[in-house]
Amino acid sequence: MSDEQYAFPTRAIRAGQEFDPTTGAVVPPIYMTSTFVQDGIGGFRGGYEYARGGNPTRDSLQTLLASLEGGSHAYSFASGLAAEDTLLRAVLHPGDHIIMGNDVYGGTHRLVSRVFVPWGVSISTVDMSDLDAVRHAIRPDATHVLWVETPSNPLMKISDIAALAEIGHAAGALVVVDNTFASPYLQRPLELGADVVVHSTTKYLGGHSDVLGGALIVDNPELAEKIGFLQFGVGAVSSPMDAWLTVRGIKTLAVRLDRHSSNAQTIAEALVGHPKLDAVYYPGLPEHPGHELAARQMKAFGGMISVAVSGGAAKAKAFAEGTELFQLAESLGGVESLIGYPAEMTHASVKGTALEVPDNVVRLSVGIEDAADLTADVLGALDRL
Repeated sequence: MSDEQYAFPTRAIRAGQEFDPTTGAVVPPIYMTSTFVQDGIGGFRGGYEYARGGNPTRDSLQTLLASLEGGSHAYSFASGLAAEDTLLRAVLHPGDHIIMGNDVYGGTHRLVSRVFVPWGVSISTVDMSDLDAVRHAIRPDATHVLWVETPSNPLMKISDIAALAEIGHAAGALVVVDNTFASPYLQRPLELGADVVVHSTTKYLGGHSDVLGGALIVDNPELAEKIGFLQFGVGAVSSPMDAWLTVRGIKTLAVRLDRHSSNAQTIAEALVGHPKLDAVYYPGLPEHPGHELAARQMKAFGGMISVAVSGGAAKAKAFAEGTELFQLAESLGGVESLIGYPAEMTHASVKGTALEVPDNVVRLSVGIEDAADLTADVLGALDRL
């Protein structure tokens, strides 16, 4: 299938998903096998030897991800952090420096600060929407990775991928974009100049809160070779069942993201000016500082909203615990709506640091239920504060 020939929704269903040639099954089978019979020593059928090195189900997902992000190679992992760890092992050495946003996902910062810093890597955090701050944070001959998360988690900051790619490349740094919040349907970082796209496929790509996974997509053969070796050598690969579930989820990615985005827009607009809120963080709002940039580099504004609740931590917790349709849980991107308190949930690991999330912030992962029902649920919980 030619990537240029078909539109995104078509490729989301068809890329890497050829029917089974033996039976004609429309859905390719799950290859639940740990090893493969050889036609003589070294005579691999289809190149398959052992499931850590390759599996047809995982390969179908990787083909699909590469197509959707516009990359030449994709790699599927057991979790988003496993993907991030593999990438950083592939490109960093002791003495190297990495720059990250000052409100990246707490687990990403924990991985670097608790695993790679003791190994000899240094980290700086800046507001990635402030290009001058990024330039000033670069250390000549030391900064090797510029880690971008846009929209950011949880404060929904929007960073200029193309401008950051120019800054990073001028410094000789690899530009990595965590595209989990947007998905390739809404944003294509490689086309904007990024070198690597990272996903927690657990989120919008899987889309049903029933699978754990991560992915890396690149368009550089040399970098792809390094990542591929570590995927095999370290072995944190996705299982056949997890890969199959992720493929199943991706088939409806376009229609789901349209609904996630429209629902979130409706709710965000209903929350603007609410007397129980100090702020609404959603890039689809004209007053959001990144609105115009998001409109240029994204197809729509996504399904994630954060709010700052008036009255501090106690009121914020009461709001997070007071909804009915929005269920209190970590994670995001599923068809069902979730609500979370980042300071003590997704970002608890950065509490007490410069990256600490304000204790009055609540994060909403807006699902695909009826928009009016969801809006009433949120407004009702606020009214009860």
